[in-house]
Amino acid sequence: MTAAQAGEPPLAGLRTVVTGASSGIGRAIAEAFAAAGATVGIGYWRSADAAAELAERLGPGNPLLQADLSTVRGCAAIVEDAFAALHRIDVWVNNAGADVLTGDAAGWPSERKLEALLELDLKATIRCSRMAAPRLRPGGCILNMGWDRATASGLAGDDAELHAAVKAAVLGFSKSFARSVAPGVRVNVLCPGWIETAFGEGADPEFRAEVARGVPLGRWGRPGDVAAAAVWLASPASSFVTGQAINVNGGEIG
Repeated sequence: MTAAQAGEPPLAGLRTVVTGASSGIGRAIAEAFAAAGATVGIGYWRSADAAAELAERLGPGNPLLQADLSTVRGCAAIVEDAFAALHRIDVWVNNAGADVLTGDAAGWPSERKLEALLELDLKATIRCSRMAAPRLRPGGCILNMGWDRATASGLAGDDAELHAAVKAAVLGFSKSFARSVAPGVRVNVLCPGWIETAFGEGADPEFRAEVARGVPLGRWGRPGDVAAAAVWLASPASSFVTGQAINVNGGEIG
């Protein structure tokens, strides 16, 4: 009998880790996993207060995992700390990424933005995937974070070019890694479109309206929309899905 047939939550009893869980999409995934019955290791770096508030909201047994994933040492540390705290892990979500669109980082030169994206979005995804996969429970899965524009039509502009290049690399790695670790571990990529994270919330109203008009479903996505897809990909319901990129973008293709 499956969990759904038994009336259990879809992730009942699973032990999971979500990097970059203190805000945005990562926070939504952590909350959705907990609501679906999972224990969640809450990965974060600088946002200690936000991470602690999330841990309090999720309740006892959901450990905080602090690490700077832009370094090899930080990636190794979060994997070691996660397994020490949870003892076994079923699902690992590589959500942490560099925000080069808001705050002071928005004004960084292109080379500095590229370096940050390469270190956190690409290298940390590769490192954590390779370190965690051999230790995941058989039948476990890894979810990596892509971008819909890296799988479809692209987007003009300096920031978009950098994001597309890095996220396309994440996709290429994930497809190959899915073959390397099969059949014991599944690897898939979530590719959000226009989502109301910090960038979307702070965008010009006219731009927001223009984006919404171009999306077949007529709105910006919400972090919860991506989280719902993550729950499905982490659940037994997707047990025959690996090496795939799942666009969560309201049907937009470019």
